[in-house]
Amino acid sequence: MTHRIIVIGGGPGGSTAATLLARQGFDVTLFERDVFPREHVGESLLPASIPILENLGVIEEIEAAGFTPKYGATMVWGKDPEPWSWHFAETNASYPHAYQVWRPTFDQMLLNNAERHGVTVRQGWRVVDATVESAEPPTLKVESNDGETEAVEADWIVDASGQNGFLATRLDLRTNDEFFRNLAVYSYFRGADRLPEPDAGNIFIEAYEHGWSWAIPLPDDVMSVGIVVDAAWGASQLIERAAPDFYRDQLSMTGRTARMLKPAELIDEPRVIRDWSYTSQRLVGDRFILVGDAACFIDPLFSSGVHLAMSSAVLASAYVTSALRDPEMQKPAAEVYTQLYMQQYHQFREMAALFYASNRTSDSYFWEARRLTQTSDDVSPREAFIAAVAGQPPQGYERVVLERGEAPADFVDGVAAVETERAQRDAEMAKLIDSAWPDRSPMLDAIPALAEGVSLARKPVIGDGHFEWGAVMSSPTRPQGAPISMVVAALATRIDGRRTARALLQDLFDGVPDQQQTQLLPGLLTALRVLYVDGMIASWTPAQNSPIPFSPREAGGDVTQ
Repeated sequence: MTHRIIVIGGGPGGSTAATLLARQGFDVTLFERDVFPREHVGESLLPASIPILENLGVIEEIEAAGFTPKYGATMVWGKDPEPWSWHFAETNASYPHAYQVWRPTFDQMLLNNAERHGVTVRQGWRVVDATVESAEPPTLKVESNDGETEAVEADWIVDASGQNGFLATRLDLRTNDEFFRNLAVYSYFRGADRLPEPDAGNIFIEAYEHGWSWAIPLPDDVMSVGIVVDAAWGASQLIERAAPDFYRDQLSMTGRTARMLKPAELIDEPRVIRDWSYTSQRLVGDRFILVGDAACFIDPLFSSGVHLAMSSAVLASAYVTSALRDPEMQKPAAEVYTQLYMQQYHQFREMAALFYASNRTSDSYFWEARRLTQTSDDVSPREAFIAAVAGQPPQGYERVVLERGEAPADFVDGVAAVETERAQRDAEMAKLIDSAWPDRSPMLDAIPALAEGVSLARKPVIGDGHFEWGAVMSSPTRPQGAPISMVVAALATRIDGRRTARALLQDLFDGVPDQQQTQLLPGLLTALRVLYVDGMIASWTPAQNSPIPFSPREAGGDVTQ
């Protein structure tokens, strides 16, 4: 029997999830209330989304569409009033650029791709009611733009309905983030000046008295321009003034953005959106899952919206596939989906909070309020740093916070302590590993001990289009855990604080052919080094006994055989 999956919403998250689920052989129907192409803000992509677009099979089409290549960001932010830039290539050699996309075209490409993969796409239909978490399969009521209605049964619902959050709103799951209560007004200009090369394709972000502005260069000499202000203050201003007047006045207060727009023509009416950040109390329920903005929304400072939508869609499609095919996997995989999505969300959230707190270019209510409100008091600087830099998407931003702004002193001290400790541990291990003769490495004759609170567990890990059972190592500073290979897990379970690494490996290799031992040894030593640098292994204590040659090579033998 083929399972029927209903996807609500045809944006990047919905299209991605639908495409990947259709690949798994499921019967997928997607309901999208608008008829594409449709206008949508959020044009700036991140390099972390490029591998997903490659996997979807649309990267060549996107490359041919003429979208503006984005190599980084340029900002007036921090303590220096002069613009400065950072570039993706500094931290992401594999994907050194992303794109500034025209969302009507970009979203249409992804939706068409879903249809090519066998998804039944019904544009101009919105979901108006749903029965979920009952003994019966989920039932949805859908309505067309012409008023026609249908009742649809599903085995699973993927809610990618964006900030409308169909199920989250219906089930009262949302919790607002008090720190990021902002409001945005945006529109489009033609003929604006661009940044000088090599930054002409960068997003330009400028802090000013009442908030900050963005300027995103798009094809056809169009620029997306928005301002972000405090929600309460902005709403009070918009009661007294029309949105176009308020928008132009705020832009006039920016320095360089205003100069870039001087020769430009406004080509669309300004739109107002409340971009209050929020999370959902649950991301997965009985036969439904929330994706992208339908689950969580974070301040747009780092242009993370499309990436979070698409990356959560990849995880969600893997989860639904696993839940339908392996009931034992359903509950633990739901926990892992939530952990992985919220890990990404909080990485962006913590870095955005630090960026706000570090800005000193302007003094006003907006900036003072965001300097006072930091991360929660029960999070140490060390934990905040690890949480902020543990994942790939915002990697590199933390260095900019320190170099360009005035980050909180306890955070700076925490970063210095963590980086110093990691550097010392890495230097220590570099002396203990002999890359030419791994079996003679001094670390083999030292005793490793796991850090307090480190644990190993059998958990779902993301595989090729599904979750599969794997090993995850967790610690108090990394509660979400890090997947490790089964052979590394087998070695870690043997660490008892009494035996040398040599003895542990000989125990692990009992019965393993010599040639395979030789092949495995360098990788296992590297894994132990990484675990030590990351703090999973607390210490390496020199053993009192003199070193002995490591089997299978006797002293003077040849490990290449």
